[in-house]
Amino acid sequence: MTAESFEEESRSPGLVEGGRPATQPSVAPRSKQDELLAIQNVAARLRAAYPQADAATVEATVGTAYGSFRQARVRAFVPILVERRARTVLGAAARSAVVEATNAPAPAGGGERAVTVAGSRDVPRSP
Repeated sequence: MTAESFEEESRSPGLVEGGRPATQPSVAPRSKQDELLAIQNVAARLRAAYPQADAATVEATVGTAYGSFRQARVRAFVPILVERRARTVLGAAARSAVVEATNAPAPAGGGERAVTVAGSRDVPRSP
């Protein structure tokens, strides 16, 4: 790019010197209703992602995560932050449940037992 073409670009309508926008794009703040709808969608996605978790547990986890951001000044990212925090908690709970199931005593009769891992098939495991 030559110096002349750069200068022409920077003087095109809507741009100030240096090629920056003349005005900041308007970012409308999200309404409280939009935010609550987004949080409801987060809860629905997490219920689908963690079907082994009780729906009330998922709702409580999302509610706790949402409550932790009640003082956030920038609200635009609250739903994604809530989802990430709730996924972390639910994922840890799911892993903990798998470990507990793995460490459970073998059934009477001494045969093999099946261990279910979230998102996988039953895997035979000897005691």
